[in-house]
Amino acid sequence: MTPSRSALDITQQQAVEGALADHRPDLVVNCAAYTAVDDAETDEERARRINGDGPRHLARACATHGARLVHVSTDYVFAGDACTPYPEDHATAPRTAYGRTKLAGERAAAQELPTSSAIVRTAWLYGVHGRSFVRTMIDLESRRATLDVVDDQRGQPTWSAAVAARLADLGPHLGRGANGVFHATGSGEASWYEPAREVFTGLGAEPDRVRPVGSEAFPRSAPRPAYSALAHGRRQELGLPPLRDRRSALHEALPLIRKESPS
Repeated sequence: MTPSRSALDITQQQAVEGALADHRPDLVVNCAAYTAVDDAETDEERARRINGDGPRHLARACATHGARLVHVSTDYVFAGDACTPYPEDHATAPRTAYGRTKLAGERAAAQELPTSSAIVRTAWLYGVHGRSFVRTMIDLESRRATLDVVDDQRGQPTWSAAVAARLADLGPHLGRGANGVFHATGSGEASWYEPAREVFTGLGAEPDRVRPVGSEAFPRSAPRPAYSALAHGRRQELGLPPLRDRRSALHEALPLIRKESPS
């Protein structure tokens, strides 16, 4: 069962209870979220209903029906001011409404389902479908002679397909010796500037058309973390495979994303 947003509103407890009662899943993976980071600054109540209350409803229903829960979360639960990758047990200190609401969801899942839930934090996601940084770079390469891209924010560009594979790896272990917080991000660090150049190169374009700029060039309602890299110690403890190197993942994903991009 993979219900769409229109088929299941996770902010409605009765709807969640009914869905699990009808389908009796063994494992629930929650990918639903309010992800409009800037909009959340003025819409925090709605973001909290989705990012905070929704996971609580799911965890309670899982507890009632004997299901396990994987809840996808974010690097925004951290302050973003570190200089080495954040381990899973590092103190949280969100600086945005989005981060606060996602942390509320993490805590709800852990409280309601302490021994059979996993919080999986990821970051800097791109996929074949939907909006992403990589798709934006593909689009802008064809429309601009030069492109300014931020080079003072560092993180781990992560292909969503690689995250999905690692969620599948975790599933059999969950509730059977594994629970709590895990990180799932691409191996290797970069600023936004670096993958932008790599996209241009992959398109056969001159990478020097991408120019590095500071974050002040793109003021946002919600401050972006200066450092978002996550450590993967708990995955290593379980002997689970790491996510692939960010460069090789982008090399494979780029032609697939380009194929799906509007011409």
